[in-house]
Amino acid sequence: MLSIRIRENPMPSGSRDRDVLLNWILDSMGLIRRRTNQWGDDYQHDALHKLLSNTFLKDPLKGWNNTDLGNECGLSHTGIHHQITKLRTAGLISTEIDGKWHIHVLRGGSITSAIRLVTSQARIILQIRLSELSDLITESPTRMKTIPEDDNINFTINIAEHTPRRKNFDKIDSLVSSLGLDGERKKGDDKLAKKILCSLCENETPVTILNLVDKYGDTRSRVQRVIDRMRNSGIIERVPMIDRIAQDIFSSIIRQYEGRGKEWLISTGGLGRLERSKMNLLMKNTIKGTLTISKVQDILSDIPITDQKILINTLGGRMPYGIRISGIDGHEVGENVLRKADRTFRRILTVSELLDEALIS
Repeated sequence: MLSIRIRENPMPSGSRDRDVLLNWILDSMGLIRRRTNQWGDDYQHDALHKLLSNTFLKDPLKGWNNTDLGNECGLSHTGIHHQITKLRTAGLISTEIDGKWHIHVLRGGSITSAIRLVTSQARIILQIRLSELSDLITESPTRMKTIPEDDNINFTINIAEHTPRRKNFDKIDSLVSSLGLDGERKKGDDKLAKKILCSLCENETPVTILNLVDKYGDTRSRVQRVIDRMRNSGIIERVPMIDRIAQDIFSSIIRQYEGRGKEWLISTGGLGRLERSKMNLLMKNTIKGTLTISKVQDILSDIPITDQKILINTLGGRMPYGIRISGIDGHEVGENVLRKADRTFRRILTVSELLDEALIS
């Protein structure tokens, strides 16, 4: 059964070093653990890198058995079995039985052909899983009225075929697990990722992490990790909560006025950057004690959101952010995720072509 974890990495621009290219491919397919300076000159290649370099990349269709692989790589029988299982699960090699021997070959006869087969198969599987996700998402024409701020997220998602149904494990549990939303060390009875996903699929407005912590009675760190995995997958996104900006500016002005006074608000606090009429209105109401959230909203109604966000920062507050599903409906969410997956697939394929060229030269 195919199961891979693709992650979007910066491409190794200009490099033609076969070791660098192979490490990049393995990392982008979630087959090796990340290490500091892992693509530098002092990087120590792990067992999987060594296995591929010394055998399958040298002679893809030789037909390697475990004994031959061990002799070439210096790995134990257990080590070979472990690495072969990872390669088979990722779809890079195929195996046939010849008597008592398991004979392995690189699919398609080259790393590029193997990657083409894997990415084609993985895309179809991802489409199937996303269609299941689509059924959970409540359509909302107003959900996407605010522009998201997730441009710098590195796309990462698990793609796995259906497995036999487990006890106390329903369709949604299977979906959450196959997309990697519940993490690699999930306990058997841990349903937090499932609960959060179902909640966000039904919501039409963004919710804060604190809302989710209060709702499910779990720790902030555990909720944050679930949210991070969902954001990395492109299923959800972080957005500024525009409706709460006036509330946060109001509370910041009152707090800073009581603690630091009028002069600080006008200078360091940033009110002096506003039009004089708006600054005077805010200060007049603040001094009289008549300032309200609605008045702040009215006074700043024609101020661009970006300037309002800066004002919150200069006043010592923080822009309120919420989490929402990344589309009006399930179809749009699926298209968003597939678009990011296709971009990652193209990168992996491009680097595999560079690796094949480096192997020939």
